[in-house]
Amino acid sequence: MLPALLEAHKTSTTRPDDFDAFWEETLAEVGKIPLNASVEHLPLRSTPEVDVFEVHYDSLGGVRIAGWYCLPADRTDSLPGMLHVPGYISDPPIPKEMAKQGYAAFGAAPRGKLRSNKQINPGYPGLLTYNMVDRNTYGYRGFFIDAVRAFQFLLSRDEVDSTRIGVQGSSQGGGLTLAVAALCPETRAASAGVPYLCGYLDAIELTHTYPYYEIQDYLNRYPHQAAAVKETLAYFDCINFGPRISCPILVNVGMQDNVCPPETGYAAYQTIASADKTFYPYEGHGHDGGRITHAAIIDDFFAKHLKA
Repeated sequence: MLPALLEAHKTSTTRPDDFDAFWEETLAEVGKIPLNASVEHLPLRSTPEVDVFEVHYDSLGGVRIAGWYCLPADRTDSLPGMLHVPGYISDPPIPKEMAKQGYAAFGAAPRGKLRSNKQINPGYPGLLTYNMVDRNTYGYRGFFIDAVRAFQFLLSRDEVDSTRIGVQGSSQGGGLTLAVAALCPETRAASAGVPYLCGYLDAIELTHTYPYYEIQDYLNRYPHQAAAVKETLAYFDCINFGPRISCPILVNVGMQDNVCPPETGYAAYQTIASADKTFYPYEGHGHDGGRITHAAIIDDFFAKHLKA
């Protein structure tokens, strides 16, 4: 049974009439930039089971983005692909465990993350409010597209079956999962954990923790920018990406999460257009989102959709 707390919440997020047009224009803009991917094998990071590569590619604005790419050492010519997108503060891990499960696994490091911060580095804190009053220069515009380009890297690889690529992540990675699934129609399956970047302005009323509270700090300092902030954030609110998502998808939340309020994660789930979607609310759990139980559910879900 769905907790009453979630059913009672009514999001204040509204979807701009030109939301889809904005993102189609952004995709068209980056589509003119060659990926220019470089792939370097790293023997010192590799193991007998997993080959590890450092990847760099070009993204929006010509920013050079890094990532870790892992392949099973004993591999076939047609692997399912898995994109792992990172949390807000943490840097992306090398996805060796995913490769051990038989995936061509990519760990994305969008702009501002280590190895992707030479040309732009808003910092942490800083990313959430970077140019937050202009949708065309807001930090997350490039950040979301960096994740999309990571998905496109997997699509470009000869060893990857382009019809079997999934995406997953938690917290900021959960929000990025929703964005990638919405902007990359080739996504076969997705799992969004405790999604951040959903209902931004609701979140600062529901919780008083960071990183969301960076927005309140900004508004306290620049109250005259409130209308511009609200207008900009609507284009990056992952609640608004839901109608574009058609693949099978899981969403999980922790009912005691004081970082990413469960109400906002459920609001995002409600908008998802996919007929194959499942919501997991974990009572007694915070920002871990019930990971101890849910990790096995995620593994089984992707095995069903990407390995069958």
